[in-house]
Amino acid sequence: MPQLYRDTGIVLRVQKLGEADRIVTMLTRGHGKIRVVAKGVRRTRSRWGARLEPFNHVDVQCYTGRTLDVVTQAQTVDAFAPAIVADWSAYSCGCAILETADRLVSEEGEPSLRVYLLLLGATRALADGAREPALVLDAFLLRAMSHAGWAPSLVECARCAAPGPHRAFTVAGGGMVCPRCRPPGSVTPAPETVALLSALLHGDWDTADGSATPSRREASGLVAAHLQWHLERQLRSLPLVDRRSRNRPAAGADPAPGPAPDTVPDRGSGGATAP
Repeated sequence: MPQLYRDTGIVLRVQKLGEADRIVTMLTRGHGKIRVVAKGVRRTRSRWGARLEPFNHVDVQCYTGRTLDVVTQAQTVDAFAPAIVADWSAYSCGCAILETADRLVSEEGEPSLRVYLLLLGATRALADGAREPALVLDAFLLRAMSHAGWAPSLVECARCAAPGPHRAFTVAGGGMVCPRCRPPGSVTPAPETVALLSALLHGDWDTADGSATPSRREASGLVAAHLQWHLERQLRSLPLVDRRSRNRPAAGADPAPGPAPDTVPDRGSGGATAP
């Protein structure tokens, strides 16, 4: 007999199914990552199809099916999608956040409350627009990696635990390393970059908001390299992330134009849809 259950979750991606249905992937509070069928939501007369869009925080009722569960009701808790989709920087960072959450929570049906709460906070911050989207993205990636056990060491040596601070950073080694443990190919980030990484990891937004553009750029590169090393695959959305600061335009430079229409993923599904 089919069983009904109810949960709240954030829509990660959607896929077309047949002529009018969709497969909706969500990260929920109580059931972890689930894939459910939303029947008829692509029809123009659908009453709740727009609620099941990427970035939205929804309350859904489902019943268990033979292969995939089926949505019977959906109510909007927080409509994050309109504000995020309207801002290219927030949208591109949001796509990277959704894809990362989808990759980190690999098992369906296994609760992952901490990642869910991190995702909810990051999505809300992007929709509010109070912080730089790129900083929100890097903070989410660092904290999500910490939950997965992949947080880079920023003070002690990642190999021998010698007290720091140290100067060299190695992705394969797990973060900052002392001179004795430093392998070939290590990089030497600026002290301001290391301070920014620590601030993003621990929620020190005063330090993060006051960081300079070169430190943000260098920190973003280290975070992206560290994440993709541990995931053992490249995230499709990271190369599309717009990291231009809203409040720090280059001196004498005109505002940068938005991406050409033919380079922007379909905001209805493509940008937040995994392959």
